[in-house]
Amino acid sequence: MIDDTISKKIKSLDELSHVTAKLRRDKKAVVHCHGVFDLVHLGHIRYFYGAKKEGDILVVTLTADQFVKRGPGRPIFNEQLRAEQVACLEVVDYVAIVPEATALSAIRAIRPAVYAKGPDYQEKHKDITGMITAEEKAVRAVGGKLVITHDITFSSSNLLNTFFDNYPEATRAYLRRLARNFSIDKIMEYLDASRNLKVLVIGDAIIDQYHYCAPLGKSSKEPLIVHLYDSHEDFCGGALASANHVAQVTPRTHLVSVLGKRDSWQDFINNHLEAPVRAKYFMRPDANTTIKRRYISSTGNRKVFEVCYMNDKPISPEIEKKIQAHLRASLPKVDLVVVNDFGHGFLTPGLINTISRGAKKLAVNVQTNSANMGFNLITKYPRADFVCIDEQELRFATHDKQADIKVLIKRVQKQLRSRLIITTRGSKGSMSYAPGIGFTTSPALTPRVVDPVGAGDAFFAYTAPCFASGVPVPVICFIGNVVGALAVQIVGNRSAVKKVDVIKFMTRLLK
Repeated sequence: MIDDTISKKIKSLDELSHVTAKLRRDKKAVVHCHGVFDLVHLGHIRYFYGAKKEGDILVVTLTADQFVKRGPGRPIFNEQLRAEQVACLEVVDYVAIVPEATALSAIRAIRPAVYAKGPDYQEKHKDITGMITAEEKAVRAVGGKLVITHDITFSSSNLLNTFFDNYPEATRAYLRRLARNFSIDKIMEYLDASRNLKVLVIGDAIIDQYHYCAPLGKSSKEPLIVHLYDSHEDFCGGALASANHVAQVTPRTHLVSVLGKRDSWQDFINNHLEAPVRAKYFMRPDANTTIKRRYISSTGNRKVFEVCYMNDKPISPEIEKKIQAHLRASLPKVDLVVVNDFGHGFLTPGLINTISRGAKKLAVNVQTNSANMGFNLITKYPRADFVCIDEQELRFATHDKQADIKVLIKRVQKQLRSRLIITTRGSKGSMSYAPGIGFTTSPALTPRVVDPVGAGDAFFAYTAPCFASGVPVPVICFIGNVVGALAVQIVGNRSAVKKVDVIKFMTRLLK
């Protein structure tokens, strides 16, 4: 337990705004520092002392746990413990936890005379979040100024990786090898190389619904568990989610999909697609847009039941011809085609043939799900430059339950003449094969899973543009596993995996 002197330093942001208002009336200059402060070290202490020299009162705000985007397992210490450790420092006068991802609301509430950043921000163009400019604008708007302190620095990520990392030794050895061969700056350069690609995403549109409910008990008349409805969320899934992920890598993202005319969800979809995505929809009159409704028990946040609303029969020849005409005009203009085939009637043999013939570079993910088990196989495509499927989908495609996975990967690669094939393997990470390079294995990078839905799609959506822009295979696999590790921390497809969060996580892993 901390004593009252320390606990009294910790305020809510609203309380702190009243405190700093009084301090301003008393002609006291308030200095504001903001960060995560997961592990307070000598660099932080010198940063705080350097900041306080700029004024009279030092206020430190911390990012709340749910908004810390440094990968699974972070922060190591929860927000209350982080606030307490900062408040224990004599140089700090007040501490507050900020319930959002940035310091902007805190700056507006505190209205500091000085907003102090550490020497890492001396070169503003190297700020991967891009927030330093917005923070400087915010502090100027309240009459303050931005000051960069000058002192020695330490890497919190490096210290946490060294002393608090919970990865097995094999994973740590993998990360050390990768860091020796590829600096984080080089990997960021590779990831940025995809920015100028023009990408067409094509595939099934799906609305994912999560209905949350609490178990009441067994029905008195039926062998079932009765649940009490609480709330629900709707997400853009399928190719819609994939397009949102691709848009994180390149702003030149186009989407082609089919919606149901009976209940299209078009307004919802348009409102939930990332701003760069330009969409072209074709309407099928005999269906609604596919909905997958999952019922989630509040006990353990587990899925207990799913209902699908869809017509998975093939689209009509009339619609197929319209889409083919659009694709024949569009395919020559794009650098990469990303296919998300969920087997729900959209991607007919005729469309597959049109795409395979016309795509300059073709990346394909063909998914096995409850509606198409054993019928939706990657081998229905005559070619695919980049293939990304999970191990079960690989075994279905080769009709082989027991053979060594490397044998099956090479069999599919040879049949499709692929330049790269990656098989995702859940907790085992991923395995890739490229002719002339051979096999590359990459371990999983998360110790826990919140929700696996959409993680494979996120992996594919990030790695496909990387493949198209010539990123080295080991880096492609690493980026994919980083994205997958972040995706399984997100409920369903509630949001895309943001590029800035990918960079933060990669930076933390390789420091």
